[in-house]
Amino acid sequence: MTHTDTRQLFLNTIFESEKPVLIDFFAAWCGPCRLMTPVVDQLAEELKDSVTVYKIDVDLETQIADKFNITNIPTFIVIKNGTITAREAGGRSKSDLIRLIDL
Repeated sequence: MTHTDTRQLFLNTIFESEKPVLIDFFAAWCGPCRLMTPVVDQLAEELKDSVTVYKIDVDLETQIADKFNITNIPTFIVIKNGTITAREAGGRSKSDLIRLIDL
């Protein structure tokens, strides 16, 4: 399987997911992104049965970042039933992220 195939499989997976999907677009060099890492990790663990969380490094996955028009990081995108239902850039509290997911 090529990287392109893997990327397409990922895109298909997130848009076909039965559970809501939260995507955290970040970069290793980004200070606010590093501050969000423990928040996103904690949220992923707490909501693992009801939400799928992905972390996408924009420097490693430029094509996925481009597909989602990521211009600022961190950016959080929520996908439900194949549709992007929320998109916010910048640091957020755990309660803000939960609100985005709208459980």
